[in-house]
Amino acid sequence: MWPELVRVCGGFALLAAGFVPASPAWADWSLPPELATDYTPHPVATGRHSMAVTANPHATEAALAILREGGSAVDAAIAAQMVLGLVEPQSSGIGGGGLMLYFDARRGRVHAFDGRETAPQTATARQFRDAAGRTMGFREAVRDPRAVGTPGLVAMLALAHRSAGRLPWARLFTSAIRLAEEGFPVSPRLHALLAAEGRFVDPSAQALFFDADGAPRPVGYRLRNPALADSLRRIAELGPRELYRGELAGAIRDAVRGSLPADVADARGLLGYPDLAGYVALRRDAVCRPYKAYRVCGFPPPGSGATTVLATLGIWRQLAGGEARPGTEAFAHRFAEAGRLAYADRAGCVGDPAFDPVPVAAMLDQAYLAGRASTVGERAAPRRTGGLGCGEGGNDDERPSTTHLSIVDAAGNAVALTSSVEDAFGNRRMAGGFMLNNQLTDFSTESANRIEPGKRPRSSMAPTLVFDRRGLYAVLGSPGGSQIPNFVSQALIGLLDWRMAPAEIVAQPRLGNRNGPTEVERGRVDAALVDGLRARGHEVREVDMTSGLALVVRNGRGWTGAADPRREGRAGGD
Repeated sequence: MWPELVRVCGGFALLAAGFVPASPAWADWSLPPELATDYTPHPVATGRHSMAVTANPHATEAALAILREGGSAVDAAIAAQMVLGLVEPQSSGIGGGGLMLYFDARRGRVHAFDGRETAPQTATARQFRDAAGRTMGFREAVRDPRAVGTPGLVAMLALAHRSAGRLPWARLFTSAIRLAEEGFPVSPRLHALLAAEGRFVDPSAQALFFDADGAPRPVGYRLRNPALADSLRRIAELGPRELYRGELAGAIRDAVRGSLPADVADARGLLGYPDLAGYVALRRDAVCRPYKAYRVCGFPPPGSGATTVLATLGIWRQLAGGEARPGTEAFAHRFAEAGRLAYADRAGCVGDPAFDPVPVAAMLDQAYLAGRASTVGERAAPRRTGGLGCGEGGNDDERPSTTHLSIVDAAGNAVALTSSVEDAFGNRRMAGGFMLNNQLTDFSTESANRIEPGKRPRSSMAPTLVFDRRGLYAVLGSPGGSQIPNFVSQALIGLLDWRMAPAEIVAQPRLGNRNGPTEVERGRVDAALVDGLRARGHEVREVDMTSGLALVVRNGRGWTGAADPRREGRAGGD
């Protein structure tokens, strides 16, 4: 049974996230109970043996069903991810990629599974120029077929399953297939994002998500996706090879190459069969560093989340004083300046290590971080330069349309998985009932993250595991594009420095600096604090920060899970 779920934090900032905390309009429908999902915030749960926190109630229930059958954390993560690709098509799916950290409790080892997309073998530095040679704007590039990278999520999940799965591969797809066939109620968040999109050029996506008059499917509408059910069934029965060498590979290729703008004769940079057939998910070594009495582990390059989080923590440790409590001006100033320095090194140094070595050891060296911290004063610094000679870095347009899940199974194994299609609804093209990614817009125009054939773009995703002397202590991560390292760093400081409760950590007002203006969450940060930051020389911008933290923390009896109330997440345990 589900544990008692405790509602916290009221309804702050939920309307900005497209979340309507009212009684669901579909409560009286004659749907099976598991389909008539309640999307009101219930973000906290406890469990004696296992815990799952995902971005959607359907996905959390799918994970719990697998855990109850004796499935591993990896099994539960796969089942939940397949559901998320259905009910959150704006955020992730089998047309995208992801990064997974897995803790093997019996062996005491952390594994990093890389499912980041890759650039086509014909990609060029002129990838996003139109027929006249002009560089496209971001919104135009996102929707261009040359923005689609080789999807890596399915190959990565299959690699993790071969390493740590217990239940049969096909079993992990049953919840998602059933929901795709029977339908699920459109959530307030999905409806709001569809309304913001307006319409899709892709006719299959338009017919699925909008009615004949062009109106987005309303909240509570029973959305069926039989094409996705068929695609998932094929992958379940035939294995991941189907996506990369089978009929689904052809569907992806046709969706990309059949939509090249008429004024573009050069097809270089478009995804093709060789790119799909040649994709390889990778196993990498996690990046781990001590922080006080803990050990914090994250994902290595091309992930930049771990290096940025660990650098922020290392600088913060030199700056933090007893008065720097979350919510105070001292905290906000020092945290912003620590982030400013960490992001400066991230911009120039981090890319795909197969193309340019990434100086991870130098970036996280304690003496180096202490030297960086010594440059922080009582006033805000101007834009920082990297301290390792990597260069200035390029543009940073990584979008917040991502998802994260955190799971611990009864054996103490854990998964932190962040996945994405990049922008909301990715490239806006659909193949086999799933959205394709636009991850190639995550490349920069210069630096270690410049686009090259076969390269993986830098990612801000920051799946994170924390250990103490007893073993696994916490599992966490968040969506949020390039804001993710700030979200995760702020959560870790609240957890490890101040022993804040999980519900407080996921609900606290967000702030941070990405080596530019200091950003504070619109409508959540006290005006006096904003004035104080400005008096210290900060350029302060109030922005929406729809983080989606999924946090699991060990307690005395088992596990506490907390889902960020800004989205539709749900925590559940046994």
